[in-house]
Amino acid sequence: MIESADIREWRQHAVVDARGKKIGTLESVYVNTATDEPFFATVTVGLPTRRRLVFVPLDGAVVGPGYVRVAFDRGFVKGAPSIDIDGVLPAEREPEVFAHYQLEYTPGAGGERRLARR
Repeated sequence: MIESADIREWRQHAVVDARGKKIGTLESVYVNTATDEPFFATVTVGLPTRRRLVFVPLDGAVVGPGYVRVAFDRGFVKGAPSIDIDGVLPAEREPEVFAHYQLEYTPGAGGERRLARR
């Protein structure tokens, strides 16, 4: 697993898929609120006039010189739920992000959010 402090150092570096195709640029890391471990990253994608942030799981991610390689295909990631560049993921949209990657979503015991931006 990638350590939270380490992955933050890779902001603004390329995010590539398993075949090395560039998906976009790493913008931020979201941790699992139950464990405080890195869980998702947001990746800047799109044209300069229509940029957005898409979510991609960090499970299975590998850090290399100048890039973070994720375990999902470029097209699949680009089709993931997104937010505006300066947006925030609303709590009610968290299940949608998990569902895209067929991950089980369970809110915290007190109903709190599952993801927190770091």
